[in-house]
Amino acid sequence: MEAVPATAESSNSENTNSSAAAAISSSSSTTTPVSPSRYENQKRRDWNTFGQYLRNHRPPLSLSRCSGAHVLEFLRYLDQFGKTKVHTQICPFFGHPNPPAPCPCPLRQAWGSLDALIGRLRAAFEEHGGKPEANPFGARAVRLYLREVRELQAKARGISYEKKKRKRPPQQQQQQPPPPQLTLPSPNS
Repeated sequence: MEAVPATAESSNSENTNSSAAAAISSSSSTTTPVSPSRYENQKRRDWNTFGQYLRNHRPPLSLSRCSGAHVLEFLRYLDQFGKTKVHTQICPFFGHPNPPAPCPCPLRQAWGSLDALIGRLRAAFEEHGGKPEANPFGARAVRLYLREVRELQAKARGISYEKKKRKRPPQQQQQQPPPPQLTLPSPNS
């Protein structure tokens, strides 16, 4: 950057200011932190949505008083915004993965969306100072609810969600060196 004399005209000082600003912005662009990932943005939005839900709850709830039951209320509340058709047992298309015609069955949140949401909220809770053992998003009731939703949606769509068995690598027997052989002196020596 060039040094500008102190007696410079105002137009020169404007040029200097703009060139200084350009130099600062170019140097700061290398030190600017990377924008948050898509996951981080979604986690922040989910956390804000849950916070709004707690504020609108009657009576309003603080995070410290939130339990797994409140998380279940929140998940049921979200069902009204779902886009996944879940057939009831009386529906003629119950158990059909691709129904041939429309039906009046309700739209719900998809199990995968709920599972991902709970994962993000669980992480956000701990990032905001919550203790892992007090995390309402990891409560047993929430895990059971998610399992129930998964099974119900799988049956309604005729899809099985059987847990895949993890393949274990074949057991390799560790070859141990043979025990040392003792050599006894021969009687003729």
